[in-house]
Amino acid sequence: MKTLFIISIAFSLNLSAQTVYTTKTGEKYHKTTCRYLKHSKYKVDLKKAIELGYEACKVCKPPTNDKKATSKSSSLTTSNNTNSKSKSSKKSTATQCTGKTKAGKRCKRMTKNANGRCYQH
Repeated sequence: MKTLFIISIAFSLNLSAQTVYTTKTGEKYHKTTCRYLKHSKYKVDLKKAIELGYEACKVCKPPTNDKKATSKSSSLTTSNNTNSKSKSSKKSTATQCTGKTKAGKRCKRMTKNANGRCYQH
């Protein structure tokens, strides 16, 4: 009986402060075992991730049971359309690399890097 009580308390504490993971350039949050976290992984609380506008990954299906933050973020986007536009403009979009190949032609790879160059340049 005591072990059941301890397990239920531990489970409820785990739900109140769940940790999810984001990537450097992604717009979704993930479980720690998700395949999309192969190259970059940043630890974030579930509530904070939802407040920042991240959505749940459809592959690993992380928890989405933080209803207060969801309703709060949806009310923020409806009431402050100018703020949501400025947040989306801060996210980087992929552009063509500005580096040159050995042949002297422009690199064809796409990059989200701030300096405009891909991983090879």
